[in-house]
Order: sequence, then structure tokens, then C-alpha cells
Amino acid sequence: MLGKEMLMHLERYVQEHLEMEAVVYKSAEPFIESEKYIVEEIQQGELEDFIKTHRKPTLNQVLFRFIDQAGARDSEVYKKAGIDRKHFSKIRTNPTYRPKKNTVIALALALELGFEDTEELLSAAGYSLSDSETYDLVIRFCLEKNIYDLYLVNQALDYFRLKPLI
Repeated sequence: MLGKEMLMHLERYVQEHLEMEAVVYKSAEPFIESEKYIVEEIQQGELEDFIKTHRKPTLNQVLFRFIDQAGARDSEVYKKAGIDRKHFSKIRTNPTYRPKKNTVIALALALELGFEDTEELLSAAGYSLSDSETYDLVIRFCLEKNIYDLYLVNQALDYFRLKPLI
């Protein structure tokens, strides 16, 4: 169970980050190109080359690299993350499958990844942790404090009346 002092520290952490985000936020005008111009300017194969050189590994590639680095068995990871075997198998066998953000976070916690590695895993699934969302700040706080137990993370989320991970 998270102690009163840790919950107060969590509350200060979230408040400070939300205030900092409000100060830093700047709006920018989006750059808009006409569809016709883009099509005319793209040389044959240029788009494919761009994608080939900029594509990052898929979620399952990143996830299973972390599992291998940890020397863990798949069953240990999905049980610790609170994910059933069938769902985990879908992540393993389908490289285009994109689980929910909560699932990816639960996997990161099960692997006891640090903040940077968690961001890499989330990014591979098309997600990130935002400094303007209380939910994400609670997750980030837990990562920074090495709180990986799902029960404790869910308790911290519940403190802010947020939906639990799994």
C-alpha cells in the first residue's frame, strides 16, 4: 500500500508537471500543403525510400527484445502484466496488432522498464506519456520511483479517481 507521504509526493509531482506544461504550451500554426503540390513534388520511389530509412521497429520487435534482455519467459511477463495468454499471443504473432496503451504500460511495468525504455515501447505502439495528462503523470511518477507493482500503480491511479491499468 502506498503511504500517505508517497501519495502527497505523487500529488505534488502531478501538480508541478501540470503547471509547467501550462506555462510551456505554445500554439503553432500548422503548415498546410495542397494535395496536388505534394503529389507533383514526390519523385517515384522517394516516399518508399523515406519510409524505409525512417521506419522504427514494431511493437512486438521492441517488446520481445526487452523480454530477451530481461531473460524472462513470456508467461512470467504476461502474468505479471495481468494479460491473458491469448491476448499476449496476439501481440507476439501479429506484428501489425496495436494493443491499448494500458496494455503496453502494463507490459513495461511487468518488465520493470525505466522511463526511457517505457517511452520506446510506447512509441513502437504509437503512444507516448504526456506531461499534460494526470493519468500519464501518475504512470511516469511510478516509473521514476521504481514502483512496478500493478496493485500499487492502480492504487496511485485510484487516488486521482482514474481508471486502473488492467
